[in-house]
Amino acid sequence: MTVLIGVKAPFELTQYAIAIKQQGIDFAIRYYTHQSGKSLSLAEARALTDAGIQLGALWEPADAHLSYFSRAQGCADGAAAYLMAQTVIGQPSGSAIYFAAPDVAEIDGAADHYFEGINQAFAAAGPAERHYKVGVYGSSACCAQMLERGLATVAWLEGEDSNEADFGLKQMHASTLPVDDGRRISVGMVCHRPERPAGFFRVL
Repeated sequence: MTVLIGVKAPFELTQYAIAIKQQGIDFAIRYYTHQSGKSLSLAEARALTDAGIQLGALWEPADAHLSYFSRAQGCADGAAAYLMAQTVIGQPSGSAIYFAAPDVAEIDGAADHYFEGINQAFAAAGPAERHYKVGVYGSSACCAQMLERGLATVAWLEGEDSNEADFGLKQMHASTLPVDDGRRISVGMVCHRPERPAGFFRVL
């Protein structure tokens, strides 16, 4: 099966949707965050969908210190991400929201507590509400642990690893892509092996 290529961008891609699709980009990963300029908007999600680009969503803490990664914070972040997905974007059920777990989160089981909170927040959704998969974005060891413990169902590998085929997404190098009017945008490149689930989505 063909490996799909995508971008991760901390800025709006609406005006670049057609240009990046023409360069073979299959999906775009954007953010759910409290920072308005960084967050995916419904208009942007529709523009990317209309251009034929699938979407992925990532929640990434702004201040990744060890004390941040608690069950309570995971519950708060999970609830905030869920609310954005359901009420702002209309992200469809069955798709995923990824949560970043930097190296510091692996100390003293902090990632476990954080993802327990995320799962608690997602589990609070009623039967008539949308239900999302929990995704983890981090090191090979962290991704494997979250999957093994049932705290995540999809994984995105942050760096190089000999077992990278075990994960659906892999972060690659940074790159610059040409867009309209001779401008270029700086993005992170991501690859997806279609035999592994990634939880991408499109919107109406």
